[in-house]
Amino acid sequence: MGHAHDVQEELREPARALRRAIPEVYDGYRALHAAAYAAGALDQRTKELIALAIAVSEECDGCIASHARGAARTGATEAEVAEALGVAIAMTGGPGTVYGPRAFAAFREFAGEDAGPTG
Repeated sequence: MGHAHDVQEELREPARALRRAIPEVYDGYRALHAAAYAAGALDQRTKELIALAIAVSEECDGCIASHARGAARTGATEAEVAEALGVAIAMTGGPGTVYGPRAFAAFREFAGEDAGPTG
C-alpha cells in the first residue's frame, strides 16, 4: 500500500463516526454527489479528472486519494491525469507543484491496483 491508501484508511473510522453524528448532512452530500456525477454531457472519467484537479487546488489529500482512485476506476490514462494536473498547476502555482505529484502518485497507485490503462 502507498500514501493514498494510508490516507483513506486513516479517514475511514473518523468519517464513519461523523456520518453517524450528522446523518442529514451526509445524506445531503450524497444527493449532491449523485447529481454532480450523474450521466450527462461529461463522462464519468472527465468528471473524475476535473475533481482530481480541484482536489490538488484545494490541497486535500483525502480528496486526492478519492478522485485518483475514481480516475483509475473509470479508465483514465496517465497522460490524461498528467494533463489535468498540469492545468491544476497552472491555476495554483507552487502548491500545485507539491500536490500535483501527490495526485499523480496516488493515481499510479490505484491504476496499478485496478490494472487500468497507463498510457
